[in-house]
Amino acid sequence: MIYPKDFENKIGFDSVRRMLSDLCSSRLGRQCVDEMKFITALGKVRHDLECVAEMSGIISAGLPYPAPAAHDVVPYLSEIKARNSFMSAERLNRLLAILQSFNEIRAFFRSLKSDQDDQQADFVYPAIAGELADMQSFPSLISVISNAVNKFGEIKDNASPALYEIRQSIKRSAGSMQRQMRAVLDQAVKKGLIDKDVTPSIRDGRMVIPVNAANKREINGIIHDESATGKTVFIEPAEVVEAGNRLRELEMDERREETRILIEIADSIRPDIDAIASSCLLLGRLDFIIAKAKFAIDTDARMPHLSETPELDWYHAVHPGLLLSLRAAGKEVVPLNILLNKENRILIISGPNAGGKSVTLKTVAIVQYMMQCGMMPTLYENSHMGLFRNLMIDIGDEQSIENELSTYSSHLSNMRSFLQNADSRTLFLADEMGSGTEPQIGGAMAQAILDTLGRSGAYGVVTTHYQNLKTFADNTDGFINGAMLYDRQHLQPMYRLEIGNPGSSFALDIAYKMGLPRDVIDKAKEIVGSDYINLDKYLSEIQRDRRYWANKRQNIREKEARIDAIIDKYEAQTGNIKEQRKAIIDEARREAREIVEGLNARIERTILEIRNSQAEKEKTKKLRADLKEFAENAVNGDPAKDDGANKLQPLKRKKEKKPKPAPASAPVVSAKELQAGDYVTLEGNPTVGQILSISGKKAEVAFGALRTFVDLKRLKPGRKPKQNALTGSSGISVTTSGDSRERQLNFKREIDVRGMRADAALQAVMYFLDDAIQFSADRVRILHGTGHGILKTLIRQQLQANTAVESFADEDIRFGGAGITVVNLK
Repeated sequence: MIYPKDFENKIGFDSVRRMLSDLCSSRLGRQCVDEMKFITALGKVRHDLECVAEMSGIISAGLPYPAPAAHDVVPYLSEIKARNSFMSAERLNRLLAILQSFNEIRAFFRSLKSDQDDQQADFVYPAIAGELADMQSFPSLISVISNAVNKFGEIKDNASPALYEIRQSIKRSAGSMQRQMRAVLDQAVKKGLIDKDVTPSIRDGRMVIPVNAANKREINGIIHDESATGKTVFIEPAEVVEAGNRLRELEMDERREETRILIEIADSIRPDIDAIASSCLLLGRLDFIIAKAKFAIDTDARMPHLSETPELDWYHAVHPGLLLSLRAAGKEVVPLNILLNKENRILIISGPNAGGKSVTLKTVAIVQYMMQCGMMPTLYENSHMGLFRNLMIDIGDEQSIENELSTYSSHLSNMRSFLQNADSRTLFLADEMGSGTEPQIGGAMAQAILDTLGRSGAYGVVTTHYQNLKTFADNTDGFINGAMLYDRQHLQPMYRLEIGNPGSSFALDIAYKMGLPRDVIDKAKEIVGSDYINLDKYLSEIQRDRRYWANKRQNIREKEARIDAIIDKYEAQTGNIKEQRKAIIDEARREAREIVEGLNARIERTILEIRNSQAEKEKTKKLRADLKEFAENAVNGDPAKDDGANKLQPLKRKKEKKPKPAPASAPVVSAKELQAGDYVTLEGNPTVGQILSISGKKAEVAFGALRTFVDLKRLKPGRKPKQNALTGSSGISVTTSGDSRERQLNFKREIDVRGMRADAALQAVMYFLDDAIQFSADRVRILHGTGHGILKTLIRQQLQANTAVESFADEDIRFGGAGITVVNLK
C-alpha cells in the first residue's frame, strides 16, 4: 500500500517519472513509464533491476545495440482488421522497419555465450533475453512487404506484372504526349504567341501552356485556368487532349492495381496482427529498459544486495532530483548513510531547522520507492535493501478549508492511517511528528503514537524537535536517535546524518546568525534556564568529539591501507627479482655448458689432427696456436672468429649491460596522472588509443575511428604510435567516415548547374555522380536548362562515357522536359 495518494508528488518522484518519459523514444515506451508501479515481489524486482543492470553495462561499454524503432504501428494494425481494408505503402514501410527490428533485437539480446550450446541456453544477457522471450519474428511478412514496397515507401514497379505493364504504358504515353506538346510549343514560338523559355505546367491534372490572354484564340484547345490578374490563360492544346485522356485512364488503372496489391498484403498481415502487436509491446518494454539504464548512468545508480525481509543498510544514498539540480548549479549533494535493522527499526532525527531533516526523509522514501518500481536506486552497490509491503509518509502542511482540516488535524488523520495499516512490512516516514498544536500535548501524542508503531514491528524515520521523543528513543528498544550535524564555528548546517545520539536545534545560534538583537537572545536564555542551555552545550560537545574521533579513525584506516599497498608492492617486486635472478643463472649455466662442450669438441678434433699428421713439428705448432687462439676467443668473445668461441660473449654482455633510459619522445605516463591527450591501451588489448576527455571515473578514448567511454581503471599508459596521429593503421583519416556520413545525410538527388561555366559544371556533375554511386542512389536529376543546348550536350557526352550510367533521358515535360536530364544508375 502506498499512502497518501499524492505520495509521488510529496517525495519528488513525479519529476523522476517525467525525466524517464523524456528518455523514451516511442509512445509504447512512455506508456510503460506511465504504468510503472510499486512492486512487492522480490523476483519481479530483481528481474527488473537485472535488466537495467545489463542494459547499463551495454551502454557504458559503448557496444552498438539495436534500438527499438520509434514508429508506433499498433494503430495501423487495428485499421486493417476488416476485410478489403489496406495499409498505405508508407505505413507498410514503417511496419517493415518494425518487423526487421524484431530480428535484430532477438539476435542481439538472445545471443548465447560463446562456450554454450542451444540446449543449455546460457544467454549473454539472460534478464533481457527473458523479458523479450515472447518476441516473434515474421520472415514471410518481411519478404512479402519488401518485394512490394521500396525503402522510400513507394510501391515497386515489379510488385505485380499488371502494375509493371501499366507503368510502362504511362511512360510511353507521357513520352508521346511530351513530343506532341513540344511540337505545339515550337509552332507557337515560331508564330510569336509565346516566349521561347515558356514551359508547360499542370492544371487539374492536365498539361497546359501559359498563353497571353490576347493570344488565347490563336491556339486551338481547352482553357483550364487563368492567372489571378487575368493576363495569362492556361490552355490544353487540342493535339494532346486525347493523349491526356489516355494518360488519365492509365493513372486510374495504376491506382486500382496499387490498391489491389495493398489489399493482398493486408490479407497476409491480418492473421498475425495480434502477434505483431504483442511483439510491439515488448519493443516498448525494451525502450523503457533503455530509458531506465540511461537514467541510472546519469545518476550513478547501482545494483544493491536485495533481500525479501525489510532492511535498510545504505551507503551514499542520494535524492536523484536533488542530485541533478545541484549538478546543474555546479554543486555537490551530501550523500546519506543509514542503517535500520531488527534491533534499531525506528530512527528519530533531530537537529537544526533547514539542516536537511526533511530532505533525509524524502531521500529514504524515493530511493526505496525507485527500487520497488524496478528502477536502479541511487546508492552504492555495497548497500543492502529489503522489500516493504507498505510505504506511508506524512510531510508538509495538509490543511484544507474545503475539508475543514487544520494543520494538526491533517497530521492526526495521517497518523490514524499509519496506526491502522502498520505491520512488520511497513516503512513509515513522518516529518515533525506532533507539531501544529501546543508543544507539551503534541509531544505526548507523538510519543504515544511512536510507542504503538514500535510495538507493531514497523520500520520508520521521524524528524522532531521535541526533547521527550529524543529521551524516549534513547530508553526504548527498537528506537535509535540520529542528528543532523551543524557547524557551530561557521554557523551553518552540514546536511550530514549521524546515527547514535540526538541532535540540538541550535535555536539560539541560528537566531544570532539571523541578526536578532543580543538582548533578546539573552532574555530567551534566562527564560529557558541554564539546564536547557547546558544540555544543548553538552550535545554539541558530544557531536564534536564524535566527529574528531571518527576523523582520527578514518585517517588511521587510510594510512593502514597505504602501508598495506606499499608492502604488497615491495613483496611483488621481491618476487619478480627472485624470478629474474633464477632465470639469469639458469641461462648462464646453459650457455656455460654449451661453451664447455664446444671447447671439448675442439680439443678432441685438434688431438685427432695431430695424430693424423704423425706429429709433424710445424703442423703441431700450428694446431697448438689455433687451439690457443680458440681459447682466447672463447674468453674474450671475438665476433670475427669461430662461432663456438662466441658462447661466452652473451655472458660478458650481461655482466656489463646497463639499463637504458626511456626515449624522451615516448614517455610513459603514470596511471594516476592520466589526462586528456595521453596515449593509453585498454586492459588486455595492445591497441593504442588517445584520451579525448575525462569525466569523473570515465574517459572518452579514440581507438582509430572508434570513440568509446571506458573506466579509467581499465586504461594503462601507452606510448605514442609511430604513425601519423591523424591516421589509423590503414592510413585513412579518422575523420573520413564522419565526413562521408555527413555528406550522405545532406545528399540530394538533384543538382542545378544552370548559369555555370561548362568546365565547372562538368566537374560538379562528376562529383555529384560519384556521391550518388557511393550512396546507392538509383536515379538522379541534372538541371541544366534549355538555352542553346551546349551545356546539355557536354553533360550527356560525359554521361555516355561513364560506365556507372545505365541510361539517361529528358525529364517528363510536366516536370521540366528538355531542361532536365534524368540519369538512371546501375
